[in-house]
Order: sequence, then C-alpha cells, then structure tokens
Amino acid sequence: MKLAPITARPARFALLAALLLLGGCETMQKTIGTIAPWSGFDADLKDKVDLNELPVEQLYNGGVDAMAAQRYQRAAQLFESVETNYPYSSWATNAQLMGAYASYLQNRYTDSISILSRFIQLHPTHKDVSYAYYLRALNYYEQISDIEREQKSTELAVAALQDVVNRFPESSYAIDARLKIDLCRDHLAGKEMEVGRYYEKQHLYTAALGRFQRVVDDFQTTNHVPEALHRLTEIYLRLGMTTEARRTAAVLGHNYPGNEWYEESWNTLVAQELVKGEAVGAKSEPGILTRTVRSIGNIF
Repeated sequence: MKLAPITARPARFALLAALLLLGGCETMQKTIGTIAPWSGFDADLKDKVDLNELPVEQLYNGGVDAMAAQRYQRAAQLFESVETNYPYSSWATNAQLMGAYASYLQNRYTDSISILSRFIQLHPTHKDVSYAYYLRALNYYEQISDIEREQKSTELAVAALQDVVNRFPESSYAIDARLKIDLCRDHLAGKEMEVGRYYEKQHLYTAALGRFQRVVDDFQTTNHVPEALHRLTEIYLRLGMTTEARRTAAVLGHNYPGNEWYEESWNTLVAQELVKGEAVGAKSEPGILTRTVRSIGNIF
C-alpha cells in the first residue's frame, strides 16, 4: 500500500520529460524501421525481427518511442537490448537510466533498484548520477506499507532519500527528498504510536513507555508528539509516578497549550487532585496563555 495521502509518483511526467531529453533522442518522432507500434493483439507481441541485429540507434529510439506511448514493458526490453548488444557505447549508459525508469513505472522496483545500483557503481561521476540516486530512493519510497505492517521499507526509503540530500544538497531532487523524508518520519512515528497503544492496552506499560518516549525523542517534528506526551502522562499516573506525570504534562502544556491531548492530560491531573485548577472543555475553555501559565505554575 502506498503511503497516504501522498499521490503515487507525483513527478512521473516530469521525470519522463527529463529522460526524453537524454542524448540520442533527436529522431524519436521518426518511424523506427521494423519496430512497429503494437496493434493490441497478443500475437503481435512476439518480435518479428531479431533485436540483436538492429543498430543501436534504432533500439534506443524505439525504446524512447515506447516510453512516450506508455508501453513500458516494451521500452525496458529495447533498452536492455542496447545494454546487451552495445555495452561500451554512450547509448548503453543512457539506456540504463531509461530502463530503470521503465521498470519503476511497471512497479518492478527490485529490477529498477538493481539497474540503478549498477549504474551508480559503474558511473559515479556521470552528469545524471544525482537522478540515479533519486530514482533509486523513489523505488524504496513506493514500497512503503501502511502502519499496520512492518516498516523496513520505510527505513530504507529514509536512508536512500537522505543519501540524495547529503550528496546533492542544492539539487531539485534534494528539495523533494527532504519533503518525503518528513512524510516517512511521520509514518514511522505513527507505527511507534500504534505499537505503544497496543502495549498500553495489554498493560505492558514498560514496553509502551519505550515506544512513546521514542516518538518524543526521535520524531519531534511529527504531529504524533502531543499524543505521545499524553500517553506518557497517562501511564505514569497508572504506575503511581505522579512527579513524572506532572512533569510530562507540563512539557505538553508548554509546547502544545491549545492541543486536545493537553486538555485531556490536564483534566486527568485535576480529577486526581494533582494540580490546582478546574477541568477544561468545550463549555469553559480558558485561553492559551492562561492554560500555559497554569500548567507550568500549578504542576510544580
């Protein structure tokens, strides 16, 4: 499952446009010899010519035409033929990137990653190596599953995206990578919260504390932190650790004074007579400044 609410492959057409500008595309609009468009019949999918006998220009430009027609499987086949039959040509270098992108568009992420990793290893100083790193990161990013599942793919995506930022900090790829890193981190924090809530329901409070504390420590910029602080407060109270509960609630109130999770924590402390004040809610809600001053002054 893709990471919601992100739309899949937002840069697909921009990437395709950029790739179509790679060297050797001047004749892409021409009819390419015997490489004819698919008629729509399965019988016509079988090659009528031996691809090994075609010149490199025909193979490469035929692949470009197939990409433009969204025939990605055919494109990948033609670009692979360029690599196989003309491995030392400049066409082969571009064909690797084009083939990797064609595989990406078919959701063949493992194949795409393999091609890109080989390209990076063989051409570390190529002018388009930044694109190779970025596309490899996108392949990991597209494999992110929902928070109910194991998040190894999310961790791999973060590492690959961070690699793009570290190596090419001023590139346009780095801008998008930073955005996706934030979204991935929010996803990872969501997974920690889900596991923490499960442990709390099972009365496994030590394990739950560890999960919620990790959200506070490692994912401070995500929107899961207020709830994590509230859950910590809640568990400390259940364990009779009132000093820790009041201290955590104070942090919550200071950083998120108008947040619903702070109100719930505050009302719980009031109900247990651990702070001086009145419960807040929809009918009588004090201002932000009042709650902030009260949270800091009354809890200690």
